Amino acid sequence: MIAQSNRLTYEAFGLTIASDVTLPELATLSGSAAEPDVTVEIAELADEWHSLTPVFDYYGFPRPGRFLFHIPDTAVISVTDGCTIQISPMCDAEWDKIRVYLLGTGIGALLLQRRTLPLHGSAVVIEGKTYAFVGDSGAGKSTLAAAFISQGCPIITDDVIAVQLGRHDQVPMTAPAYPQQKLWDESLTNLGMENDSYRRLSSELNKFAVPVKASFFGRPVPLGGIIELRPDPEASQIRIEQLHGLHRLPLLRYHTFRNFLVPHLGLMQWHFETAARLAASVPVYRLFRPVTGFSAVQMTSIIHSMIKEGDLQYGS
Repeated sequence: MIAQSNRLTYEAFGLTIASDVTLPELATLSGSAAEPDVTVEIAELADEWHSLTPVFDYYGFPRPGRFLFHIPDTAVISVTDGCTIQISPMCDAEWDKIRVYLLGTGIGALLLQRRTLPLHGSAVVIEGKTYAFVGDSGAGKSTLAAAFISQGCPIITDDVIAVQLGRHDQVPMTAPAYPQQKLWDESLTNLGMENDSYRRLSSELNKFAVPVKASFFGRPVPLGGIIELRPDPEASQIRIEQLHGLHRLPLLRYHTFRNFLVPHLGLMQWHFETAARLAASVPVYRLFRPVTGFSAVQMTSIIHSMIKEGDLQYGS
């Protein structure tokens, strides 16, 4: 399960990652002699964890720049200074489950420490730009991205969107993550995909790992817009509205991946300023969809048409 003798180097989220743990989801780099941006290693963290007073039972902050989180019966993982991730697995831990948390909460915390804004959602490339779909769990972000993939649009990231902001006059960029989607069983069924063709992310989740290597876009792409998906019990049809002014800022702060970490990492001012810069740089929209029925294909048609027409203010 673990390859400790030969450290492998991977590429994801715009970073080179040297890991003592095999990370089959990520793209492998060969012949790279440069110093990695991030190292992933096995460590003994149990004593340090037990010495902490956890926040929300599962999170600890022993010092500025160091974050620990505990996955019961599975592992303790630490993220330090945006460059080191350590894993302390428990006996008989399920490594598929450990990697779900490593590539989720672990990467989210690491990006925050590196001052890269992680949004919670999926992003696909349409007409040469990425469009980020954000929303609460179950809003349909990955399902919508999968529907776009089926129509020939490549995906650049799923679950964690790494948004890189350079100087104030530069366009925000979306960094490629890794060629895999996470889809619920219901989404696979609605998309005509058989769940027995894919690996379950863990024995506890009815969610599956869907490889998308052939549809993965591996280079940074300018961010063209952010669309919040909002299931609406009162909606009978799809409706999109553009958000203006101060309405954009709370949406971006809310949909920052693991946003509850921000104050504990001492990043409140940075987070506010970064979200404000992003809100001023790209258009932000809210898409309302019916709660019942499968509307992902219809949403792709509406969004794609509006992007081609240069008018994403449809229905506002």
